[in-house]
Amino acid sequence: MTELLANYWAGRWQRGSGKGTSLIDPVLGNELVKIDATGLDLAEGFHFAREQGGKALRALNYRERGALLSAMVNLLQANRGDYYDISTANSGTVKNDTAIDVDGGIFTLSQYAKFGEKLGDRKFLLDGELARLGKDPLFQAQHILTPTRGVALFINAFNFPSWGFWEKAAPALLSGVPVIIKPASATAWLTQRMVKDVVDAGILPAGALSIICGSSEGLLDQLQAFDVVSFTGSAATASLIRSHPAMTEQSVRVNIEADSINSALFLPDETADSAAFDLLVKEVVREMSVKSGQKCTAIRRIFVPTTLYAAAAEAISAKLANITVGNPRHESVRMGAVVNKSQLHSIQAGLAQLQSQADTLFDGAKQPLVDADTQTSCCIAPTLLGVGDADKAQIVHELEVFGPVATLIAYRDVDHALQLIRRGQGSLVSSLYGSDPQALAHAAIELGDSHGRVHVISPDVGAVHTGHGNVMPQSIHGGPGRAGGGEELGGLRALNFYHRRSAIQASTTVLEQLQ
Repeated sequence: MTELLANYWAGRWQRGSGKGTSLIDPVLGNELVKIDATGLDLAEGFHFAREQGGKALRALNYRERGALLSAMVNLLQANRGDYYDISTANSGTVKNDTAIDVDGGIFTLSQYAKFGEKLGDRKFLLDGELARLGKDPLFQAQHILTPTRGVALFINAFNFPSWGFWEKAAPALLSGVPVIIKPASATAWLTQRMVKDVVDAGILPAGALSIICGSSEGLLDQLQAFDVVSFTGSAATASLIRSHPAMTEQSVRVNIEADSINSALFLPDETADSAAFDLLVKEVVREMSVKSGQKCTAIRRIFVPTTLYAAAAEAISAKLANITVGNPRHESVRMGAVVNKSQLHSIQAGLAQLQSQADTLFDGAKQPLVDADTQTSCCIAPTLLGVGDADKAQIVHELEVFGPVATLIAYRDVDHALQLIRRGQGSLVSSLYGSDPQALAHAAIELGDSHGRVHVISPDVGAVHTGHGNVMPQSIHGGPGRAGGGEELGGLRALNFYHRRSAIQASTTVLEQLQ
């Protein structure tokens, strides 16, 4: 009988009372485990997290909470092999893709453990300098940040069951805020196993970390004024969250990461035999194939001067032809499957829509699969589309196909390219390629208002840059407009979401006691 995974809720392991939802191997098609949260007392779980977990975490200082994160890092590192196996089976990822998720999550957790040590023995944060409120400096104001006395509810996407969880949980726990995680059902196994390992090891106080696997129905109804919500997923679901009474009537703080049609821009005055051109081609192919294109930060649009359109199409297609797709357990495979049949069908339908306004430059449908059945598996090879007349193809700026699909787009000049990029209505990341520092800096500033991150790749950093799609904990992750308008990470900036800012107005003598 297939195992039904337990939820850690209200300080104890509990299984749902329903039949459960099956998690499927996207390559082999077999059932792995089941998840279910039917019958759980949602109010009890939220109350336990707020009252038990929150109180215990706030009793600790930042250094002590950072030490808890450090202990979690050591535990997760020791169990990496199990996490890799689960990821291969449930997400269909090759080892390199699994590393981005599993090791990326652990690395992010380790960075916030170090931040805790840096913050030291404090239990609140100073925000700025003393502000004089009158001519006499005796009476002044000091802004401070204190942990919110609520829970952090995380509703996560399927593509990063490890990193997507820990990049939210690390700053929340360091802030002193208990976490409730609702992972995406399709890949909940890895998140559940990581939480189970941490809980069973007794590292965190009771109630500091809870997980509920299954339907999210009713979770938002449990939110109270000082809770926070962080969501990663579709714009449609984000709209429902924003319109919930908890947000509109109780002002529950919400962070959204939604759709994003990210771009790569190759600046003019470069040639097809330049180092910058090679860097563009390499990064595009990597972003199309890593995680089978299932990354919120993946390159969806590639902008090149009209004079280099043919050369770029040829160079990118040639490298895509070398990407072997199929069973991730096979040594020769470089790209595994998408997460399930629903996602596969969504990619195929979206691809057909894009093809109504774009040419097919490299047809992934013609590529053979390695050790994978086309009827059973959810494997799909990369497809490169092309638009020679950018002004006539609007859909490529509006529709995000969440898979190994990207569109090459020709532009006339830099102003034209920037205008086309902005048609994406706000994105998580845009990357720039060239060798002129002044031109790169100018373009980066121009794109700053419509992107959470601008990744500039020039030949001098070709061997050391962190990658267009890689989210580093030191930089913010999020974006304006259709990307959700949220912010995560960014070093210590991430702690702001889990703290409340207030101004203490008092005599200088009193304010000195805050230091």
